Amino acid sequence: MSEFTCNQEIVTVARRSLTQDVWDYLTGGAEAEMTMRRNRHSIDSYAFIPRVLRDMSSIDPSGTVLGQKVRIPVLLAPIGSLQAIYAGGGASSAKAASRFGTMPIISSITEPSLEDIAGAAEGPKVFQLYVRGDRDWIKAILGRAKSAGYTSLALTVDSAYYGIRERQLMNRWLPPSVQAQTGRHLQSAITWELMDYIRDLWQGSFMLKGVGSVADALMAVERGVDTLYISNHGGRQLDHCLGALDTLAEIAPVVKGRAELIVDGGFLRGTDVIKATALGASSVAIGRLQGWALAAGGEDGLVRCLELIEREIINALGLLGVNNFSQLTPDYIRKTEVVGPTHELSTFYHLKERLT
Repeated sequence: MSEFTCNQEIVTVARRSLTQDVWDYLTGGAEAEMTMRRNRHSIDSYAFIPRVLRDMSSIDPSGTVLGQKVRIPVLLAPIGSLQAIYAGGGASSAKAASRFGTMPIISSITEPSLEDIAGAAEGPKVFQLYVRGDRDWIKAILGRAKSAGYTSLALTVDSAYYGIRERQLMNRWLPPSVQAQTGRHLQSAITWELMDYIRDLWQGSFMLKGVGSVADALMAVERGVDTLYISNHGGRQLDHCLGALDTLAEIAPVVKGRAELIVDGGFLRGTDVIKATALGASSVAIGRLQGWALAAGGEDGLVRCLELIEREIINALGLLGVNNFSQLTPDYIRKTEVVGPTHELSTFYHLKERLT
């Protein structure tokens, strides 16, 4: 897959490889897709303030996430029904993450089984949980995840209801995880008390996925949550939310180092990663880009995608005057006007037209 020279080429091949139904599932958002578009808009609304006359002969693009060193601060976000995008499903993502040197977050509603995915590759892995049963069910699935070797748990809390995704509705298509799901109504009954129960039962590294407000970030920190995963589900749940990077910019100074911050939502380039870390995130997670890379070239395609992001990061850090991520501060970026319309693919300018 070394023939891919940039991720725009990967997206182009992915579009040719996927059916319309699956492309729309992976690429689309909820209702008017305003949240999805704001994710990209918020990233594009920050400009760099570079420094010069510094020794940039050595650049270290690595990061530390959940106490683990990663080759770049880019994680693989959980994707339900990943097997509909690429036959290897979550196992292929886990293998690619292990080969490259980063961490996958594995969805509890993807295939193959959580045990098979964990066994597919070495290295730290995060298990993402949707609540689909009672407390006995929760105990059982967390026990399985522990036994399989997952090092961290991510509890998703922004999905009380399944988003109204009009692309899917017009296609009369539902992903396999939705067709097969049972206990979906239990996701709407998650409370802070149940979150406490799940965290205490897990007794390990724990993150809350789907934090979208300062108020909830503070409540989580006060209850002892040490990792906040800022996310609006890629714009696939509640429409008309803030862009994810703007949400990060609000939460980071209020949390003030009391919790590690991870963010996803529209991150597609190395420069996007740098902006998020400058605002206080330890890492970003990629969802759509992960899926496109798998569709374009499977495990090898995803490894190549991460290599291309790494190249972009090294190049941008060097031009910004920064040797490593620990040197980044908000002083290196500034809010400005956005050039041109934004949508889920607008950063890939040389595609010339929006892929639909």
